[in-house]
Amino acid sequence: MAAVPECAVPTDPHAEAEFPEPGSAGELAAFAALQGRLPGLFGRVFPDPLAPQTIVVLPGLTLDRAEIAKLKGAPHYEERLLCLLMLLRRPRTHVVYVTSRPLDPTIVDYYLHLLPGVPLSHARRRLTLLACQDAGDRTLAEKVLARPRLIERIRGAIPDAQAAHLTCFNATPLERTLAVRLGIPLYACDPSLAWIGTKSGSRTLFRRAGVALPDGVEGLRDAHDLVRALAELKRRQPELARAVVKLNDGFSGEGNALVSFDGSPAGPGLERWLRAELPARMRFEAAGESWERFREKLGRMGGIAECWLEGPEVRSPSVQCRIDPLGGISIISTHDQVLGGPSGQIFVGCTFPADPAYCGAIQAMALRAAEALRGEGVIGRFSIDFVCRRRADGWEVAALEVNLRKGGTTHPFLTLQYLTDGEYDPQRGCYESLTGRPCFYHASDNLKDPAYRGLSPDDLLEIAVENGLYWDAAAQQGVVFHLIGALSEFGKLGTVCIGDTPRAAARLYHETVAVLDRATHAHAAPAADAVAPAIHANGKVAFAPGILGIFGAHGPAAQAAQG
Repeated sequence: MAAVPECAVPTDPHAEAEFPEPGSAGELAAFAALQGRLPGLFGRVFPDPLAPQTIVVLPGLTLDRAEIAKLKGAPHYEERLLCLLMLLRRPRTHVVYVTSRPLDPTIVDYYLHLLPGVPLSHARRRLTLLACQDAGDRTLAEKVLARPRLIERIRGAIPDAQAAHLTCFNATPLERTLAVRLGIPLYACDPSLAWIGTKSGSRTLFRRAGVALPDGVEGLRDAHDLVRALAELKRRQPELARAVVKLNDGFSGEGNALVSFDGSPAGPGLERWLRAELPARMRFEAAGESWERFREKLGRMGGIAECWLEGPEVRSPSVQCRIDPLGGISIISTHDQVLGGPSGQIFVGCTFPADPAYCGAIQAMALRAAEALRGEGVIGRFSIDFVCRRRADGWEVAALEVNLRKGGTTHPFLTLQYLTDGEYDPQRGCYESLTGRPCFYHASDNLKDPAYRGLSPDDLLEIAVENGLYWDAAAQQGVVFHLIGALSEFGKLGTVCIGDTPRAAARLYHETVAVLDRATHAHAAPAADAVAPAIHANGKVAFAPGILGIFGAHGPAAQAAQG
């Protein structure tokens, strides 16, 4: 979880008498009353495909602005939740989708044409698209709250507030204020619990739940604390070669840095050596990061230091869970994460499901953590990231962090689920469609190449149709694109490639890359953020055909996962 952007919630003078002050006791009481509707909605409306309901989707990333700025094509990340438009397959469901800028009609049509058994005109009548007409760097939640008339239009698009809820990428006090002003509950973690989803909060929770985690120190407040923590880790493990430092609110591995202990002295001189050497020894995952900026963020966000797990084969799987409003815990899915960046810490994609060799172990650990989260009052979707290191007798598994939000594995799985009506079976560690067909996928938010710039959404769909890159509902396999709006300006695209075997999913991914490269005559050099064993020669994520979870398995440790 990331810190709420530092800004006051904009207020309308005419609304002050109607709504309580943001963060006030009155707003907290109003929010609690709205949240009290969720158990009834979950029990009555969610299970019934014919029940009238409205979902208001706020797809923006309410994260630290400096962290968002590191994401290439960040303005278009609001498109990742367009998979929720497939909820319109329920004939009495309304969706209100709110964005910073208007969505390209071609992109909207692309998703609506994926709807099985629903006339396009029927779905369109139940879809409301609203935009702030604001391309600035404020978060989407801030933009909406600054526009009381837009809030009124959202409220006007909800036929029955008693059968409506707000869903978002991550919940902060801004989303809480918006829920109160809309008069509908927020189906997400209470923002007051956000600290649990930080790097320090996650380590505290894992200890309380009895879940194994790497040796480390949390609660760092500044560079002085960092030096002391690194020295402590080195003294506890004299053979330690490297440590990883993570900002509490870092996102997608971009807030991480490696520190090498090569040449460090033993004894009392270690801290003095670290103070002198640290600025030059920090190896940041984010391009363009500096010690001065990182130190400032550490003082503002806090952070942790952990032992960097070395080994010939290290992987980073994750488990996606849900705690429903009635308190039920579900394992939704598992993934092996594909990581890039200078030392393999930045999330670039995933394979589904996770390798059976450790799938059961990470699920059991995730359940223990989920029980602890339920005890804290957490509801909604979240994920838990792990690191797995191969040993002679099997896999050593440790938990890394809790992400109390949607993430890079959320939209690929929702896409699969909405298209196939299937479900993941945690007992067997596999997924089957409604017709009993097994499903696997390879997904990426980072299919990118400078040669792709200039391709419009219409260009992409023309290329896809001419080359058979589409979803085949009869065969229950195919390719689904996302982040389409980022293609022309940033040369970046997302894709979910679904097959009935791991090899089939990998083949679809490679074919998608090859088709796009042929269409754009791409002959680019390797991407600067590539991990060599996991990246094609042209800079795209390489998924090994027929093998689950291969992502630089013989390269550096994958100890950062999604956050």
